Amino acid sequence: MTLGSVVATAPTIGSNTEMFEYKNLKFMLWDVGGQTSLRSSWAQYLTATNALIYVVDSNDRDRVALARSELHRIAADENLAKAPILVWANKQDVKGAMTASEISDALNLSAFRERTWQIFGCSALTGKGLTPGLDWLATTLTSKTP
Repeated sequence: MTLGSVVATAPTIGSNTEMFEYKNLKFMLWDVGGQTSLRSSWAQYLTATNALIYVVDSNDRDRVALARSELHRIAADENLAKAPILVWANKQDVKGAMTASEISDALNLSAFRERTWQIFGCSALTGKGLTPGLDWLATTLTSKTP
């Protein structure tokens, strides 16, 4: 994750790992592929996970129901019981993309009554909306630290 610069990307095959620091917090980011054949391996990345960042393609109306079911499946994992969930509604720069509010409804985020979660519209291409999400996550994580 490179804030402030545009990085060319392609869909993740397998996983990519990146370490970064934000507001004096060190993050180990696992970018895992979302293809059907890779989803069964997601559980191996959840051990000792302190937060979940879930990125949704706001322009892909055909797969938002799948994104909802996968998010709820992952969030139910016992390793994530106390982990806050940051949802980025990506591709807000694309004309006709669903808003963050529409994505929130489509993902049924209100069902996470006992969870700390937040959704932010963003554009990974331009970087717009990424910082507010990370600010929220950093504040949430540090407020939970004894």
